[in-house]
Amino acid sequence: MKFRALSLTSLALLAVAAVGILSACSHYTLGTGAKLAFTSLYIAPVDSTAAVPQARPLVGARLREVFLRDGRVKLVDSPSAADAVLHVTLVGYRREATVASQSDPARARKFNLILTASCDLTLRDGTVLFSKRKIEAQREDYVDLGQLQAEYNMMPHLADLLANSVLHATLDVW
Repeated sequence: MKFRALSLTSLALLAVAAVGILSACSHYTLGTGAKLAFTSLYIAPVDSTAAVPQARPLVGARLREVFLRDGRVKLVDSPSAADAVLHVTLVGYRREATVASQSDPARARKFNLILTASCDLTLRDGTVLFSKRKIEAQREDYVDLGQLQAEYNMMPHLADLLANSVLHATLDVW
């Protein structure tokens, strides 16, 4: 009898806790709730001054994908049809050795790969929301099977990270 009373009390407490948690989260919404200054966006073709030729089309495609998936703004095909224009220029690509090989300390086994972009966001009326905003994407990469192939395989991941960071810089209004 004592065990049954204890379990009923426990169930009642769990039910009260569940109702409290659900009611506390019932008014929660994703994002900041702030209104964006634009509803349509043109993403200009990605430019590059960085020595990483395969990244331009990859970053451009990933940018469009993340903005489409997010859905807060409508992507348009021309700057004249957009409330805002986003320009992204890849300005740097570097690798930093982080782990050396045990057999040859002069040879790296792992690198941090860093892709850097400079972004400009301008409204149709010429108002600059941000200019030359530096955004970096960084991933660690083991190069045991060859540095060139490892970096080539890592580029889609860097492009995804960079595109998500650009999305947040553009749409997350605080």
